[in-house]
Amino acid sequence: MSLQNKANLLMVIVTMFWGLSYTFMTMGLETLDTYNIVALRCSIAFVVAGLIFYKKMRNINIQTLGFAGIQGFLLFTVFALSLFGLQTTTASNAGFILSLTVVLVPIFSSFLDRKLPSRAVTIAIIITMFGISVLTLKDSLSFKQGDVLIAIAAVAYAVYLILNSQFTKSVDSISYGTYQLGFAGLFGLILTFLYESPTLPSTSTSWIAILGLGVICTAFCFIAQSVAQQYTSPTHTGLIFSLEPIFAAVFAMIFIGEVLTPQLFIGGALILCGTLIAQFEQMYLTRYMNKRSTTHKETA
Repeated sequence: MSLQNKANLLMVIVTMFWGLSYTFMTMGLETLDTYNIVALRCSIAFVVAGLIFYKKMRNINIQTLGFAGIQGFLLFTVFALSLFGLQTTTASNAGFILSLTVVLVPIFSSFLDRKLPSRAVTIAIIITMFGISVLTLKDSLSFKQGDVLIAIAAVAYAVYLILNSQFTKSVDSISYGTYQLGFAGLFGLILTFLYESPTLPSTSTSWIAILGLGVICTAFCFIAQSVAQQYTSPTHTGLIFSLEPIFAAVFAMIFIGEVLTPQLFIGGALILCGTLIAQFEQMYLTRYMNKRSTTHKETA
């Protein structure tokens, strides 16, 4: 197996655990409050990653801390909104709606570049919106509050990814990523003391949920992604990430008894189709630019 294939396999494992995180969050909400879960999840992940990368974390500067603080706040926002949303929607719905990020990133990038989205992205938007409508609209033609909150989380995550691509150019990615988790945990802890009662898990189910979120779905996934992305392309990464809502739905059916309804199947399929169109366009553009660069060098 080549190094790139190993990296792609590692990214599939990361994506699988991110899909599992929706089940863990639903399990955690049975006994713990929202901010408390975020505080525990990110604090555990920060400690685990910090113990592994403590040497890199000593070499820190104000710029890295500033960028990590901004991204930590956005991560906290994504996690908290996802948890609030899961109180009134299913883990399967949450996984598909949060995958909107794949479509939102090129939309926001187009606005930043002051140009209209490409034809492929426009088609992806239309298909995805149809999918969201099928997935979330109730008989009264209104959206569930949880679905709206998850959609806002997707917007926050898209902003996080766009800023991440800029911030990582001038900082050490490992220490920067680890301090993000620390800031996210700190924000969660502050709001826990302000609005909730801080507590540790009291049942085996809640312990499994919190340790699964902190160690596997956050610490491991952040570290593994940082390693794997050095040896695979952004296009492959984006396509693999498109599997996340499928994993989310499968784990929700296995572990918490959610049912595959026609609404979930059709709406989820449309959303997945939209995200894949956006990713395949990015693949085409990347190959075109690489080919053009190679041709230019040979000509020169």
